[in-house]
Parts: sequence; structure tokens; C-alpha cells
Amino acid sequence: MIEELNGLIKEALKSKQKERLNALRYLKSMLMENKTSTKPVEDMDVVIRHHKKLVDSLVNFPEDNPMHAQTKNEIEIIAEFLPKQLTEQEVKDLIEQIKGNLDNPNMGAIMKELSPQIKGKFNGKQASDLVKASLA
Repeated sequence: MIEELNGLIKEALKSKQKERLNALRYLKSMLMENKTSTKPVEDMDVVIRHHKKLVDSLVNFPEDNPMHAQTKNEIEIIAEFLPKQLTEQEVKDLIEQIKGNLDNPNMGAIMKELSPQIKGKFNGKQASDLVKASLA
């Protein structure tokens, strides 16, 4: 992923896309820092965590604040590196499939099976709500 980022950074430099350049450089620095940490995680986990932080921080800025637009732009740039997002219907189908495979389907058992399948592809809180609805 770092090699891909290097190429994209060069492109952003040539086309003078300052915001894109800054976002890509920051993501690259996070990946490099992860590689040298005592407990490195997968590159995709770093990207997912950073994307989630950006989305969560968006609520801190009013819409007329320039930081709101900048953060929203950075979210779009980082989203390019995330896996293809699942639709709500695809997650509902996964939940039903998991429920069919379990002897005693309950919230914990379903989420334990579902979480690895949707990691980085769907919001965990929304998935939890869908599981609750399917068990009701």
C-alpha cells in the first residue's frame, strides 16, 4: 500500500492538489509508523481506523466552518483505500445466513460471526441495530 501511496503522492505533487497531497502524506506516515510500532497491525486496519476517526470528528465542525469541508474532502480521499462497502441488504442477508447456521442465535453469537465479515465494509453500530431488529 505504501508503494501505491508513493505513486499517488507524486501525481498529487505534479497536479498541485494540496489537500489530496496532505491527506496522502499523512496516511503514509501513519502506515510507516505502524510498521515500526511494537505491535503492528494490517495496513487496512490503519486505514479503517483513520477513516473512522475522520468521520467521527466531522460532527465537531459546523457545516459553514472551513474545517468541515476539509475533513469531508479528506474522508473522500481516504475512502478510496477502503474495501468495497456493503449495502444494508447485503448485511441483512449475511445476518440471516449466520442465524441459519447457529443452533441458538443470539446477539453475541451473531455479532461474533458477522464482525469479521463486515470489518471496514459496513458500520458496526448499524450492523448491531440490524441484528437487534432481526432478533425482535
